Amino acid sequence: MGSAEMTGSEGMAGSATGTASVGGRPAMTAKLAGKGLDIGTANILAAVRDQKGGIVVRCERNAFLDIQGDVHSRSMLTRLNVPYVVHDNSLIVLGASAFELANVFGRPTRRPMKDGLISSQEKEALPMMQMIIKKTLGEPCVPNEPCFFSVPAESVDKENNIVYHQGLFAGMLQKLGYNPTPMNEGHAVTFAELAAEEFTGIGISFGGGMVNVCVAYKTIAALTFSVARGGDWIDGNAATVLGLPSSKVTFIKESGMDIRSPKGREQEAIAIYYRNLISYTLQNIRNRLAMGRDLPSFSEPVEIVCAGGGSLIQGFIEVFREEVQKVKLPIPLKGVRLGKEPLNSVSQGCLVAAVSSME
Repeated sequence: MGSAEMTGSEGMAGSATGTASVGGRPAMTAKLAGKGLDIGTANILAAVRDQKGGIVVRCERNAFLDIQGDVHSRSMLTRLNVPYVVHDNSLIVLGASAFELANVFGRPTRRPMKDGLISSQEKEALPMMQMIIKKTLGEPCVPNEPCFFSVPAESVDKENNIVYHQGLFAGMLQKLGYNPTPMNEGHAVTFAELAAEEFTGIGISFGGGMVNVCVAYKTIAALTFSVARGGDWIDGNAATVLGLPSSKVTFIKESGMDIRSPKGREQEAIAIYYRNLISYTLQNIRNRLAMGRDLPSFSEPVEIVCAGGGSLIQGFIEVFREEVQKVKLPIPLKGVRLGKEPLNSVSQGCLVAAVSSME
């Protein structure tokens, strides 16, 4: 895989790695064992506990940009205070910094994952992801520290090899000193968001590569599946009809637009594909629920919780509620809502499961 050397004023992550805390407490060095890891197509997120038991989530974009390793390029990155690594005689900018530079230079970022799984088309995927995960997750605080990590479900509309993907990251985490356990992405959403409902309901994670769905009953995953569409599908299709690079569409999408009231042709295209993705997901949920013979009988109406980076756009949950009314799911619904911290839900759910495994 080649060797890599960290450089730059702050090493690999620099200011690109965001830190969040729960309950208004400042981020602290994690001391309590158990970690949750969300391995997403667009973002890598790690949830850990601080010294007081609060949750800290560290996030990094799952992307990189390679730059020619000459003196001029090194000088430019140093002057811009952009952290990078040296890998096989190239300068590699990782995470959010790669995304920002890609927009400046008009180049697409390189993505270690595609459609929710490790990319077979990107030869540098493994070493790049290992560096991002190691920085985001940190060192184990105890030997063989439990770490639950997210994995997608089998897709209903595309053949995908989940077994290889799962084994790959389990092995990577073992080499980093962790005791890894895979957890379905939608299932993790129910662990993070449905405690008040006794972990019963439907968790949906709208990711960059896939949408993952889990129907849970009292912590048990009764039904899990995914659809092979996500944020990248929206960006790619909108980019095609608009004649723009996908990175430009992503930038427009993340710049504060509202899919209920798009302004201009670019935003309108994004809104059209967003509504289509939501409708497509709900149709598949309805179909799977209708054919599920082993599903539990829900005595009370259940909650649907949406999470993931794809749910962060303004107007998402309102459009989702409109589409729910059109589909008519075959189970009683209590309500539809966003997760408390939608981007962090999967990593936090994995953390809850990791901590529970030690009790």
